[in-house]
Amino acid sequence: MNKIDVIILAGGLGTRLRSVVSELPKCMAPVCGKPFISYLLDYLKQYEINKVILSVGYLRDSIIQFIDNQKESYDFSFDFAVEETPLGTGGGIKLALTKASTDNVVILNGDTFFDIDVNALIMNHLNSKKDITIALKPMSDFERYGNVRLDENGQIVEFQEKQFCKKGQINGGVYVLKRENRMMDGLQERFSFETEVLQKQSKALNVNGFVCDGYFIDIGIPEDYERANKEFDKLRFEDR
Repeated sequence: MNKIDVIILAGGLGTRLRSVVSELPKCMAPVCGKPFISYLLDYLKQYEINKVILSVGYLRDSIIQFIDNQKESYDFSFDFAVEETPLGTGGGIKLALTKASTDNVVILNGDTFFDIDVNALIMNHLNSKKDITIALKPMSDFERYGNVRLDENGQIVEFQEKQFCKKGQINGGVYVLKRENRMMDGLQERFSFETEVLQKQSKALNVNGFVCDGYFIDIGIPEDYERANKEFDKLRFEDR
């Protein structure tokens, strides 16, 4: 498999986490003594990654300094897409794609860890012939996230609103996106990837779903940030 570029979205304001982490962007929040982003980067070491592009904005200096100090530890190169003003998830992705060079790009949320086989995700994406593939996490008794409905062919047909769901699957915050696409043409500089792209493209049956039941955590709220600090010292990355 050819090497692939990865975008990490790290430009969010992190308002819900400020009560426990006030001077750092979410991806730099310390978890078991290490910045959260270091776990994402260590996880990517297993795979044939060409370049990691960090979409940064709020308090970006701490991220840039950390990468500058640690970049020699990784086989892949780094680049930055700098949001001078907040661009939303969509604007951040669109800007970061201008730094990418591979045919397809993996996109990660900088405050979410989802233990999936990236190679299997990419192969599933290529076989689907769709412009977007989303990694989905099966979940029971949840209401913090919206449920994602699939058809019998694995195509995403609906992103349901956040409400209590007995059993379903959620958007795991990991995507594969065809770099050359027209999905974001004509949109304003700042926009939501979830609303303006994913929802619209799912109606056109252009979004593929990849279901994986690996470990998942989103540290965007204090309760789950606390849980990460209890669980991450047990995480181990095995060669696949």
